[in-house]
Amino acid sequence: MELHPTGFFDNSAKSYNFIDVEPIAAALGAEIVNVQINRLTDDSFAEIEDALFRHKMLLFRNQEMSHSDQEEFTLRFGEFGKDAYTTGLPGHPHIQPVIKEADAKISMIFGSGWHTDSPFMEKPPAISMLRGVEIPPYGGDTIWCNTALAYRSLSRQMQKIIADLHVHMSAAGVVAELEKSARSDADKQSAFQKTDAAAHRQQMIDGWYHPLVRTHPKSSEKALYVDHTYTSGILGMTAAEARGLLSFLKAHVVQPAFSCRMRWEPNTFVIWDNRICIHQAFNDYDGFRREMYRTTVAGEIPG
Repeated sequence: MELHPTGFFDNSAKSYNFIDVEPIAAALGAEIVNVQINRLTDDSFAEIEDALFRHKMLLFRNQEMSHSDQEEFTLRFGEFGKDAYTTGLPGHPHIQPVIKEADAKISMIFGSGWHTDSPFMEKPPAISMLRGVEIPPYGGDTIWCNTALAYRSLSRQMQKIIADLHVHMSAAGVVAELEKSARSDADKQSAFQKTDAAAHRQQMIDGWYHPLVRTHPKSSEKALYVDHTYTSGILGMTAAEARGLLSFLKAHVVQPAFSCRMRWEPNTFVIWDNRICIHQAFNDYDGFRREMYRTTVAGEIPG
């Protein structure tokens, strides 16, 4: 561990009237207990929203949810986000299946690699939600890192250096992997076979430029907007110049001190704020089926 930013941690729970919050790690993440998503009052939801912006990621166990329940909860935060990878389920176009069959042998799963969701779009999704239905007996964990904490832990001089920079977010690497998977007989059962990325191929590759340091529209927190999957350059810099700075920032943002790892169980529901954290899924459960369903909330142009 290169850094342990003593004095910067503050993932303590606030006192709420309608929900109970139990922090998971010092860096980020909290479990909301004794709450059913499909029976929320407006007052409970308001506190959940506040807790999300504070803890970056929220976990709910033992949820009795349908696709419709997930859709209704998503819409409490705002309009559905657009998805570049799938067309959704019949009758539920905004519910994205994330399924790996037990006999699938693939090198890249949906959600692998450190990333924030779809930053190559002009308006990336603000919030993502994932509901676990069938879960392996072990493996398949998800890990998040707090990019606001990572920013606060930089020196004042580094914060000044990167303050006005814009990063190029492109899905070129992901598109290449999708196309490779589509050509591979060994990967013929990959969930990526069912994606809709081909229709948006060039737009995904072209991507978008966004602030390297973005400000959260609700909490006003500043956070690093950089990841390992989509960040490919810096506006106005040569490739060699950008490579050095981005190499440091990519390594910095995923240090263990900024992380929270979560073990999935059936009927687990998780929501996270893409503007102030990044995440990745582990591909370590060959021989077991994993069935999940994702929704996203539309975001704003990063500022």
